[in-house]
Amino acid sequence: MADDARVEDLLRRLVPEVLGAVVRRYGHFDLAEDAVQEALLAASLRWPVEGVPDSPRAWLIRVASRRLTDLLRGEQARRRREDAVARWTLPEQRVAPAADRPASDSDESLILLFLCCHPALSPASQIALTLRAVGGLTTAEIARAFLVPEATMTRRISRAKQGIAASGVPFRLPSGPECAERLAAVLHVLYLIFNEGYAATSGASLQRVELSAEAIRLARLVHRLLPDDSEVAGLLALMLLTDARRVARTGPDGALIPMAEQDRSLWDGDSIAEGVALVTDALARGPVGPYQLQAAIAAVHDKAPDAAATDWPQIMALYELLLRIADNPVVRLNHAVAVAMARGAHAGLELLDELEADDRIAGDHRLQAVRGHLLEMAGERAAARDSYLAAAQQTTSLPQQRYLHAQAARLAEQ
Repeated sequence: MADDARVEDLLRRLVPEVLGAVVRRYGHFDLAEDAVQEALLAASLRWPVEGVPDSPRAWLIRVASRRLTDLLRGEQARRRREDAVARWTLPEQRVAPAADRPASDSDESLILLFLCCHPALSPASQIALTLRAVGGLTTAEIARAFLVPEATMTRRISRAKQGIAASGVPFRLPSGPECAERLAAVLHVLYLIFNEGYAATSGASLQRVELSAEAIRLARLVHRLLPDDSEVAGLLALMLLTDARRVARTGPDGALIPMAEQDRSLWDGDSIAEGVALVTDALARGPVGPYQLQAAIAAVHDKAPDAAATDWPQIMALYELLLRIADNPVVRLNHAVAVAMARGAHAGLELLDELEADDRIAGDHRLQAVRGHLLEMAGERAAARDSYLAAAQQTTSLPQQRYLHAQAARLAEQ
């Protein structure tokens, strides 16, 4: 018998490898993804009872391949059954190398990542499909990342799968202009996967370490593929500099610890050094992009020996540069915090008032949580308490809810 949580972690980690292997052998991305999901469901039901097999990857590939064969037969039966079955059951020597062999140097997860970012798809569909296929996120989690209804995201992913199926693109890494065309979507996907891992949008845990670790692993692979691209280096630096604080973000009971109260001796010095070196080199090469600027902001935080020593005017200036090239409500929210820390709470609150009119973030708990923090800084404790409670109602993350309720209760006692 295997632990359910251990099985779930293992399955999530194996998703891109198994899907990549099945797509490489059989093609038909849309049906392959369905077959892999059914194999995952079978594993989630059987492994906790029967135990994890000696080669879980091979087990999943075998089950998914059988299911895909059934799906292909059913699909083609509506047209010319005999010809279709013959086409998808070619002799072994004519298909790609065995799908259950170990991954090659050109990692299957990376190939799958670029496949999902095919130019035939819209940028939003590229990102959604990759988060589903490579990151293993649920449709609900992806919808929250995009701030859209779950039904909208379901339709988007379905259309994306159909687009990949219709494109006929080979299962290989792109090169030259084709690679550059897909890179922006690839980086955005990795950024969203990392963020979901570092600050989970729902569930009992604040962090989903397997997701952030996978995002870093894939970012390293992309950086190895494109070592001279400044934004690739910037994204990897941002992930490392942010992930360096991971251990200090929660207490022994899993409770959230804000950055200002963290034990900075727990921060990962090696990751900070690597991230600082990467972003310093990237900024010197140029051109400067949003990931480099976010990494530079993270570096300013990480290099401060304590919260009081944080160079907030520099962070504010960096956010203002970022707004010129990547103006979105989350950047504006973070800029408002930096302005409040550099110029006073009321200056930050004025910026938050402007954000209230933006539907993309108006219902996001982060807006009310920041408002509560700035109102508390301004001495308006009753209003701050109301904002903390409103934020707690809006988030689906249990650690965030507990933290926000605790902040509200603390103010009620004062």
